[in-house]
Amino acid sequence: MSHRLVTLNQFVVEGQKDFPCSEGKLTRLLSDIGAAAKVITREVRKAGLVDIIGSHGTTNIQGEDVQKLDIYANQTLISFLRSGGECAVIASEEDDDIIVVEDAYDFTDPKYVVTMDPLDGSSNIDVNASIGTIFSIYKRVSKQGKASREDALQKGSEQVAAGYVIYGSSTMLVLTTGNGVNGFTLDPSIGEFCLSHPNIKMSPEGFIFSVNEQNYHSFDKGVKKFIDYCKDEDADSKRPYRARYIGSLVADFHRNLLKGGIFMYPSTEGAPKGKLRLVYECNPIAFIAEQAGGRATNGTVRVLDIKPTELHQRVPFAVGSENLMDQLNTHLMAWG
Repeated sequence: MSHRLVTLNQFVVEGQKDFPCSEGKLTRLLSDIGAAAKVITREVRKAGLVDIIGSHGTTNIQGEDVQKLDIYANQTLISFLRSGGECAVIASEEDDDIIVVEDAYDFTDPKYVVTMDPLDGSSNIDVNASIGTIFSIYKRVSKQGKASREDALQKGSEQVAAGYVIYGSSTMLVLTTGNGVNGFTLDPSIGEFCLSHPNIKMSPEGFIFSVNEQNYHSFDKGVKKFIDYCKDEDADSKRPYRARYIGSLVADFHRNLLKGGIFMYPSTEGAPKGKLRLVYECNPIAFIAEQAGGRATNGTVRVLDIKPTELHQRVPFAVGSENLMDQLNTHLMAWG
């Protein structure tokens, strides 16, 4: 029996019953994001052959050096979202404020909000390590006129879809619309994302821990004790757990999603509010994790329950398999 090839667009159209009242608009919006990811893939594959790697010579609102591919990915996604006509407002990690898609209001009543990190892990570009795009989709909450910043400052629990694209040995798009998690790998021979990882489930028993141990001495005591627990060689047959850290949220989370594990970026003395952005990074990754059977917290509460107060708000972040999240919580409560 031949295996049926299911493209991203086919999958989303056939699953449209899972998000009623979308009227096909969410389907088209996801298609636009997929098309933008194909274009970004093309440029990523040329990195090193053309002048698109290295610093752009500017900094973003977070004070971070902006890479040339950061700019390219941001502009590409914005262009596709503008032309699609389904997006009312865009909030990007690379822009100071929201972008209201003025043209969309000339032809339709756009209902959706997209928040995104156009190129996560961009510091890894020059060394050819995996990087990614992260996105969230919400329904706008403003009722009249143009969309506003409040449309982008919704709790993560209000997401109608979220996903990421990882540009690695292959390009893969991982997506949830609130009914499980599915992965689509780009087939370069036909130029389509094809379903390759249906119904992804994160193992409840993970054995990988991912954290920047350079910051160990500035972590809270509970986090230190949890890391010590993971590295304890004399405790049981399953430990020490495997330490793996790439420095790209998408790459580290993607590995743990498929193999089981925990990723952490806790608060430090130098970054007491954490480093990762709630709106662009933590919320979409937390939504995907929960849909796959995992959990995500800021060390105290469920990430998806946090109401953002600013676009570029940072939070401590931990996401992963149930057993490791339980152990982290136990150590935080004991040593907090």
